[in-house]
Amino acid sequence: MKAVIPVAGAGTRLRPHTYTQPKPLIPVAGKAIISFIIDQLIEQGVTDFVFIIGYLGEKIQLYIEREYPAISKEFVVQQSREGSAHAIWTARKAIQGSDDIFIFFGDTIVDVNLGIFLNAPTSCVGIKEVNDPREFGVVEFGEDGFINKVIEKPKIPRSNKAMVGLYRIREVEQLLSVIDKQIKSEHQTHGEYQLTDALMGLIDHGVKISGVPVNNWFDCGKSEVLLETNAMLLDKEGYASSNLPHYDNTIIIHPVSIGKDCKITNSIVGPHVTIGHNTQINYSIVKDSIIGNYARIEEVVLQSSLVGSDAAIKGLRQSLNIGDNTEIDFS
Repeated sequence: MKAVIPVAGAGTRLRPHTYTQPKPLIPVAGKAIISFIIDQLIEQGVTDFVFIIGYLGEKIQLYIEREYPAISKEFVVQQSREGSAHAIWTARKAIQGSDDIFIFFGDTIVDVNLGIFLNAPTSCVGIKEVNDPREFGVVEFGEDGFINKVIEKPKIPRSNKAMVGLYRIREVEQLLSVIDKQIKSEHQTHGEYQLTDALMGLIDHGVKISGVPVNNWFDCGKSEVLLETNAMLLDKEGYASSNLPHYDNTIIIHPVSIGKDCKITNSIVGPHVTIGHNTQINYSIVKDSIIGNYARIEEVVLQSSLVGSDAAIKGLRQSLNIGDNTEIDFS
């Protein structure tokens, strides 16, 4: 079993953060997004990984080599981002000959029992009901209970069951053959070579693909989703920090995740705040936010905010001499 993790995207919806930081390395509840994926797979006994990198790929490679030295890993560069199927095709030499592969797109956090995927007798995809399926790849089921149709971002959806970027494929050589024909014939959907179309090709060739519902799915491509995911995970057991050191004249409102060697003074932090390592916060109020490493926050009130690593924010301090019956509104 090989895990194939495409992480070549530019993360344009999270700019300006992704100008310097690849989206898979953005911290959520104290962990990089890609670490949620790798840790889940390692727990299931997967140790052979192929990472498809591109934009800021050297940072992803350095992070994985540093944090996961024990896993078997290969890095494949997708020079041009031409879609999800093109990403898999780029890694074809690394996955040829595999009995089966586990594709897990590196910008999502999925709450699911991966054992169901690994023990399934057929190929399978992760699915979740969504309110607006027009923004996703959508599956439809036949009378036999298997998927009989997949379509990318349908204008008129006949199903609300969206694919969540999680696939276990047993017919590896057949998948690569379908994608190869897809690219040679320049068959694109919405201007890209879609894995959705490749799956439809497998189905047309008689391959049985089942759908596995996931408990929760967080597509971390937007800042508001990142912050919502951060709060939801911090509320779950095992993600928030415990046994925090003393911070001078500071109130911590749990749950929070605070990294190593942070200096926090004269502040109120929390709830639902993730702070990276070596960050300094002074005379500030921070809640429902994600702060990166080596950031400096002073004299500000932050709510529902994303602050990148090495960023510095300093507020405006007022000195007031106010008489009776006075009202001042700084909003």
